[in-house]
Amino acid sequence: MIFEHSKTHAVRVDAVTKKFGGHCAVDGLSLAVPRGGVYGFIGPNGSGKTTTLRMIMNLIFPDTGTIEVLGRRSSSAARDRVSYLPEERGLYKKMTVRGVLRYYGLLKGADPATVEASLSKWLERLDLGAWAGKKVEELSKGMAQKVQFISALVSEPELLILDEPFSGLDPVNAHEMKKVLGEIKAAGGTVILSTHDMAAAEILCDRIGMIFHGRKVLDGTLAEIQAQYTDDAVSVRTDKSLGFLGGLAGVVSAEALGGDQVLRLNEDPQKFLKLLAASAEVRHFEILKPSLNAIFLKLALPPRESHVPA
Repeated sequence: MIFEHSKTHAVRVDAVTKKFGGHCAVDGLSLAVPRGGVYGFIGPNGSGKTTTLRMIMNLIFPDTGTIEVLGRRSSSAARDRVSYLPEERGLYKKMTVRGVLRYYGLLKGADPATVEASLSKWLERLDLGAWAGKKVEELSKGMAQKVQFISALVSEPELLILDEPFSGLDPVNAHEMKKVLGEIKAAGGTVILSTHDMAAAEILCDRIGMIFHGRKVLDGTLAEIQAQYTDDAVSVRTDKSLGFLGGLAGVVSAEALGGDQVLRLNEDPQKFLKLLAASAEVRHFEILKPSLNAIFLKLALPPRESHVPA
């Protein structure tokens, strides 16, 4: 059955579960990816990210629940309007760069003239124009990865799904690919970005969803997510030593950072400030916004015993 539904969401995943034998890879997952912008999809290895992306692409199917892509729900709906760059790369090595990109563009049913214009544009944009007539096997690893990236762009998709696109790239090439994603975002394109690069996710993503053990544990804008964890750490400057501050009630850990001390709390920061002011001269006190990487680690790492330096 195929039906029209949401004009505001590129993807809707509703109560989806997928099991492989006795292992539950995705467990009752629901999420919505808005049209326009970059949706970051994060989680530790084995959390169910790639399984979810493959279900969105209809490469595998959910045991229960429904998935809607570009307003349609069926095994083949919207397939030619979506491009997917999997984590496992693969190009036909005996073909020329232009030939393999033309092949991928035409596979999506794009008009040949549109494909030719698009592949020429992207080859020039990523400094591969001089290599268009070379065989893929003649390319360096970094060049081949850029060609693979272009293969997902050449059909000018409505939805671009990228699974770890920066993996293995040197900093220069990774920077260029991130710039391209920023350009796609600015032009109103829709991207689902699965990445372990938390810094890139912070910069590029309009919304971020995190799954862990197959379940959604975060979903929102960076500001919304940070607001949930704002009370976790404070930066202070006082007349007391780090060891003294680490010994105060409510302090889980303490470390020096420049001229300040960063304290992680299990106490409301305003209550802690009153306690601190009663014990020391407070010269600076700031509630810190945690990085996405810090939040990721907090959710993904098993609990550890608190450590406060002497």
